[in-house]
Amino acid sequence: MSETSENELSTDAVDMLNNAWGSLQNQIRKVIVGQDDVIEQILIALFSRGHVLLEGVPGLAKTLMISTVARSLSMSFSRIQFTPDLMPADITGTDILQENRSTGEREFRFIPGPLFHNVVLADEINRTPPKTQAALLEAMQERQVTVGQTIHPLSSPFFVLATQNPIEQEGTYTLPEAQQDRFMFKVFVRYPTFEEERAIARQTTSNASADVATVLSGEDVMKIQETVRRVQVSDHVINYCLALVRQTRVGEPGVPEWVNEMLGWGAGPRAVQNLLVGGKTRALLNGRTNVSLEDIQKLAAPVLRHRIVPNFTAESEGVTSDHLIERLIQETTTDESELTRDPALGKIFAA
Repeated sequence: MSETSENELSTDAVDMLNNAWGSLQNQIRKVIVGQDDVIEQILIALFSRGHVLLEGVPGLAKTLMISTVARSLSMSFSRIQFTPDLMPADITGTDILQENRSTGEREFRFIPGPLFHNVVLADEINRTPPKTQAALLEAMQERQVTVGQTIHPLSSPFFVLATQNPIEQEGTYTLPEAQQDRFMFKVFVRYPTFEEERAIARQTTSNASADVATVLSGEDVMKIQETVRRVQVSDHVINYCLALVRQTRVGEPGVPEWVNEMLGWGAGPRAVQNLLVGGKTRALLNGRTNVSLEDIQKLAAPVLRHRIVPNFTAESEGVTSDHLIERLIQETTTDESELTRDPALGKIFAA
């Protein structure tokens, strides 16, 4: 690969991403019918060095989709079935006492848990107690686990895809807002269309089996992740991200009155970061080296829906976080002169 400066885009890496994008889609579609938006958001998060929380009712192939993505990548994969009796050591690993046969001395040896893989499926994450959820939080944020007094770094790249079921809430442990904020995206997996469900029925009730080929290695993924970070973003787009996120903060100056009436809590700075990095990745996937407002608007829902909390008033009127995000997008100015001229930012960015 040719040498590039720190902020210069590598042509080889951009070409690799464009080629890999089409190849990954082709391989995943051998097994998964439909769900194009979900697959796109999963891959955007992977290339953005983020994590994904998928929510959907049983039977929508969430687990199959994730395992298929892992099969198309030459990276180690593990699946953790979260249950109420799962302990932190069950996922992080533990020290065991062993005897050294040559010296006869006893010493502790660390046995890595299932988190020590590149792609980790945390299945039904809301069915395990907060202590185990917190152990996963450290791994996602710090990319390391702490056992006793020893810190063990995790493999790179490290990608967590967690699933949760929106029904059957008995015996579950709702993820705290602090942990949800560690996920780059919250993705809703919805029912298939009529044609898609007919194709699923035909495909899954026959003897046919799909052979999913490997498209990218872990090293390739890390090169793409580095390339994404080098994409430049205009002040216009950065200010638009700030406008969207800052308007969700209840009680702050310049926030629309309907936000104060409908939201109990707003999004933090991590939302702006994820919008920008996700926008960079989406731009590259679409063959562009510049981030557009459309990239930000397309990713606003998966980035913000788990970072804003509708209050009782909104819930009683059937208003969801997605409804509020859609209204924010409709009412936030996209005019470049208004978003880049300081006096025009007073209402949106009032201190």
